Amino acid sequence: MSQSPENPAPQAHPAPPTPAAGSRGSDPGALRRATQRMWWVFLVTVLLGLVADLGSKELAFRFIADAPFRPMREQVLHLLREAPGEIMVLVPDHKPVTVIPNVLDFQLVLNAGAVFGAGQGKRWFFIGFTLVALGFAVVLMTRWTERRDHLAHAAVGMIVSGGIGNLYDRLVYGCVRDFIHPLPGVKLPFGITWPHGSNEVWPYISNVADAILLIGIAVLMIKLWRTGHPKPSA
Repeated sequence: MSQSPENPAPQAHPAPPTPAAGSRGSDPGALRRATQRMWWVFLVTVLLGLVADLGSKELAFRFIADAPFRPMREQVLHLLREAPGEIMVLVPDHKPVTVIPNVLDFQLVLNAGAVFGAGQGKRWFFIGFTLVALGFAVVLMTRWTERRDHLAHAAVGMIVSGGIGNLYDRLVYGCVRDFIHPLPGVKLPFGITWPHGSNEVWPYISNVADAILLIGIAVLMIKLWRTGHPKPSA
């Protein structure tokens, strides 16, 4: 039986669409938990990196030389003012500790410059640059990573921990403590030399902070290359 035209049946209105699961703003609680996890990943990575860096430096400068060696900040700063290139006179004579022949040596070095020893003596420049870089890294994480991209958060944490580890050395000792020498004695082929004259494949001595920082930068660069431009945090 058909409906009378004078009394048309009420039309059902479609229900408003519900937000898709996981969409922005659909679950404030989930968003808050994701933000908390982001910061936990970042902070735990920073803490572990600092423990690894500062702990390894303390052990190296206690056991590699014949007697424990602790750089004196006043002596370091005096040499940086008078003769920046002579800072190594403070390091006691010692033989490198060979961990794996031609692969890894431990040798104590004081570095008043940046990575690879560049810019010797420019202590305050590197302190200021490090502080700016650390602030930029945190802004990068909060503004340009997704809350569930924990690999990126860990990478930023590695960069920050590496920067803080060396910043600590510059403030406490006036220079950075280095001791890791990869590929010692391995020569470049065909008589090739670096601009400063060394013919070793890797003539630089660094530390755990340098390694952590470079790994973090590499991870972020690879992610950027694979995913394109960074996306604002969701």
